[in-house]
Amino acid sequence: MTAADAPLILTAELPPELHRRFTDLRTKYFPPERNYLEAHVTLFHAIPSQCEEEVRRYLARLAGEVPPLRGNVEGLMSLGGGTAVKLSSPDLLALRDEIAEHFRGLLTQQDQHRPRLHVTIQNKVTSKEAKALQARLSGLFEPREFAFPGLALHVYRGGPWEFLRRFAFRGK
Repeated sequence: MTAADAPLILTAELPPELHRRFTDLRTKYFPPERNYLEAHVTLFHAIPSQCEEEVRRYLARLAGEVPPLRGNVEGLMSLGGGTAVKLSSPDLLALRDEIAEHFRGLLTQQDQHRPRLHVTIQNKVTSKEAKALQARLSGLFEPREFAFPGLALHVYRGGPWEFLRRFAFRGK
C-alpha cells in the first residue's frame, strides 16, 4: 500500500481509566495473532489520504469549539463472531454527522452510515466462543457515564495503525 492509498481512521478517545480497562479486556480475549491495537471507538474507517491536511485543519478547529462529549457504557454487545462493549452518545454521533457532512462525497459507503458506538474486545471467533464470553462478562458492565476527551487521527498502512494526531475537545 502506498502512502497515497493509505486511508485515514478517525476515532473517539476514551478517558484513561476506560481505555485501560477495555485494552486489558482486548489483551485477554482478542485472538493474540490479530490483536495489535488498543481499545478504540472508530468513527470513520477510511477517509481518503489526500484529505489529510484538510482533515487536520477541520478537526483542530472543530475540537477547539467542542467541550468533552458525554457518553455512556451500556453493557455488552454481540458482534456475531465477537464481543464488544456497547456505548451511546447522541452528542458524539451529532459531531460525527457534522464531520460526515463536511466530507460528503469523499467517504466510503461504510463511512456514509452512522456507526453503532462500541469497543471491540473480542473478534474473529466462533459464535459459540463469543456467546460464552458474553455470558461470563454479563454482570461486569453496569451502565455508567463518562466523557470523550477528544478525537484521534490514524493512518492505516496494512498493519497496526500509525497515530498521527490527537484533537482534544477544548470548548466550553
